Amino acid sequence: MNFPDGVIAVLADQRVTLMGKGGSWKYNDLAVALIVQGENIVIEIECPQSSLTSVTLRWRQERGGDSLILNDHWERTCGDVCWHISSESEQLPWYFMEFNGRRTSGVGVKTGTNSFCYWHVGRDWLSLTMDTRSGGVGVQLGGRKLRAAEVIAVTGGLDESPFQTARRFMRMMCDHARMPVKPVYGINDWYFAYGNTSAGLILEHTRLMAPMAEGLRNRPFSVIDAGWFETSPRLPEDTSWGSRLDVPNAKFGDMSRVAERIREAGMRPGIWTRPLCASHDDPASFTLKGRDPQRPVLDSTIPENLERISNLFKVYNRWGYELVKFDFTTFDLLGKWGSEMIREGTVTSPGWRLNDNSRTNAEIVLDLYRAIREAAGDTYIIACDTFAHLSAGIFELNRIGDDTSGIDWAQTRKMGVNTLAFRGIHHGIFYAADPDCVGVTDKVPWEKNSQWMRLVARSGTPLFISAQPNAIGPDQKAVIKECFALASQGLPVGEPLDWMENAVPRRWRLGGEEVAFDWE
Repeated sequence: MNFPDGVIAVLADQRVTLMGKGGSWKYNDLAVALIVQGENIVIEIECPQSSLTSVTLRWRQERGGDSLILNDHWERTCGDVCWHISSESEQLPWYFMEFNGRRTSGVGVKTGTNSFCYWHVGRDWLSLTMDTRSGGVGVQLGGRKLRAAEVIAVTGGLDESPFQTARRFMRMMCDHARMPVKPVYGINDWYFAYGNTSAGLILEHTRLMAPMAEGLRNRPFSVIDAGWFETSPRLPEDTSWGSRLDVPNAKFGDMSRVAERIREAGMRPGIWTRPLCASHDDPASFTLKGRDPQRPVLDSTIPENLERISNLFKVYNRWGYELVKFDFTTFDLLGKWGSEMIREGTVTSPGWRLNDNSRTNAEIVLDLYRAIREAAGDTYIIACDTFAHLSAGIFELNRIGDDTSGIDWAQTRKMGVNTLAFRGIHHGIFYAADPDCVGVTDKVPWEKNSQWMRLVARSGTPLFISAQPNAIGPDQKAVIKECFALASQGLPVGEPLDWMENAVPRRWRLGGEEVAFDWE
């Protein structure tokens, strides 16, 4: 990467052009420094007086109009990642790969960045925007210097496939992953129970599935999904929302005892939570303004709230849960799903404020993630609805795509297969990449689900199965046993072979063998 040809910024809702060249650009009290570190460029920003919304760097570059672009997403993918010809208006979060017919290249920012970074690609230009807002307004940096991003690029060799270059680029963007000691796999009740659950159902599910992992030293997890805690009195039917995420409902009772019984049945206990839920009777000063009053959200920039969130994970640890899956933090904090962020071109709506306006949204998210990580101790964490580039290196597992289904095969095909194909490149480098569950129910054709299960198991990524008890017969048991044995091992990541032409790849290289699937 060279120095940019121009720099613009948004200060207090006003677009301004910075003057300078090379590594130094200024406008009034705003100073942007670009520092060469090896082959990378570190971007540092000072803006002691004005509120800073964003900074955009722009390069003049001749680009081939027929090059293919591989996009990423802000948080989970939504079946919408693929190699394609990009338009100038397409927002490309974090990084992108490009294939010109001969070589693959990549441009991005390193993980753990302190701003929300995205790219736009034109025929003769390239731009990087660093969104530095705090909530929906510009950040007030005061006297501190913001290390906004570190820009990094790669060019593949002529003898290197796009997949190989992409994997190498992921390693360049992320210095280290926090991986599980052994591969994580097991069961989760969501895709047949959908929140209508109980301790009895969880134990039935666990006892049904544990024998299929018989003899495996690396034991599977039984993850209790939403529906175990007391719901809010304002929303008693919403099993994904609660006023207290450390208080079980009457269908579960003593959660320590439930964890013990899961172990007795032969699996390791896991649990789901939604840490930014505020109580229905919390004072308004503790919650985010402008959100659904029925679902108040904790402002994580308030130290007491961050401590409260941390305490949730300490409670789950004391109860004996060895894995915690936390969910909804992106939507709860910034008010949008990742798909909405892409469609609307912004990670959050304008105008709203957090309690602490001196830190960027990316820094606030990182503070939350790091607090969860510290409180969890050695407990494995599955991050769901989190920002992939900010989760990397902090959590052992990340749910890389939107929900699969125990009802609609087309949704699993779109969200599951597409996600694994195009974000499997993160696996083992950013985190263990969780492509979501196989929902084995009487509503989804087993012919399709068995293929999806085998793909996940052989791909080296985490395998979780939601098995409706009355949908499990001898055929299902045989395949699940086979797939548990595969998932318990550390297999090389699966490579999609027709991913340049197909958004739902059929041909895969799995453990050195080429395998074809029929997803239609």
